[in-house]
Amino acid sequence: MRFLHTSDWHLGRSFHGQGTLEVQRAVLDELTGWVREHRVDVVLVAGDVYDQAQPRAEVVELLGRALADLRAAGARLVLTSGNHDSAARLGFGGPLLEPGGVHLRTRVEDVDRPVVLPDPAGGTVLVYGVPYLEPRAVAGALDAEPDHPSVTAAALDRVRADAARRRTELPGPVAVVVLAHTFASGAAESDSERDLNVGGLGTVPPSVFAGADYTALGHLHRRQAVTDTVRYSGSPVAYSFSEAGHAKGAWLVDLEPGAAPEARALDHRHGHRLARLRGTLAELLADPALAVHEDALCQVVLNDEHRPPHPMDTVRSRFPRTLELRFEPAGAPPERDRSYAARVARAESPLEVCSAFYEHVRRRPVADDEARVLGSAVESVRAGEAPA
Repeated sequence: MRFLHTSDWHLGRSFHGQGTLEVQRAVLDELTGWVREHRVDVVLVAGDVYDQAQPRAEVVELLGRALADLRAAGARLVLTSGNHDSAARLGFGGPLLEPGGVHLRTRVEDVDRPVVLPDPAGGTVLVYGVPYLEPRAVAGALDAEPDHPSVTAAALDRVRADAARRRTELPGPVAVVVLAHTFASGAAESDSERDLNVGGLGTVPPSVFAGADYTALGHLHRRQAVTDTVRYSGSPVAYSFSEAGHAKGAWLVDLEPGAAPEARALDHRHGHRLARLRGTLAELLADPALAVHEDALCQVVLNDEHRPPHPMDTVRSRFPRTLELRFEPAGAPPERDRSYAARVARAESPLEVCSAFYEHVRRRPVADDEARVLGSAVESVRAGEAPA
């Protein structure tokens, strides 16, 4: 049986204020094309289908069209909810959709209710969907401590118990697939995931998924293998500059009962082109090697010793799609490396406070003429506050 493992669509999410709906529509069309091209039997979507608990109408419409297209291409679908989704809203209509081949697993009560799939080669594949488990909300239902490792372990105990029971009832070999939306220890994160960590208990060990032939994880946006059988598909679209250089796509997984899974990476052609550029303003404007980034979405870090005038306008004269501009002066003295709060705490006069603020914003020392203006302003305020 062939699976397509994807997750973290985050439908409706923007990228630094840039709309992404057309990009998301394009990658969903690619998924549909892969289902046809590779004759995928089941599409696994491991949470964060939406980016918000209350998605906009056009976002809901996009999901509806995507599910219909994937189903028409010949695949069944199993979807779980993530920490961005509203489990209740995503799961609405689940019993009605299930006979049509769209299986929603968004309730903790359903973690041990698998999608039962007869394998054409013989045997059965059981697909269990574990939604994002908010520890304090589900600890009682799972009879577990209110932390991520405990509630996840309790949910997987239920999965293993149900699979063991079904193995005694079903003819032929049985394979187990688990979808889960969580942070597995040992995996690499990026800047665009919402932190699950509370009190140092945000990650779960990969061993918690023991007994599953394949575990399709969601939440982290980098496609990666935690173990041979525990994998993240990553998000199909980049949502932060920390994802520049990531290969975005999905896993194509072949799994037969009684055999080890075989996973192959598929890469999306669509998505944001990102670039992270660093150097002085003059270097960035002159370097011919940077021509390939002129139409990319750019994050620029300027290393000029002093902040140049109109820096964003100047940068955009060559890189018009620059979205983020930072200043990190090369060879800045230790005084500048300290936090603004630390410099202000050491200030001994109102003028020093004003100068520290100026340096923090402008990323350069106060010039002599500027110091005279600041000093005059401070003295004027003091004179106005003096008693008559």
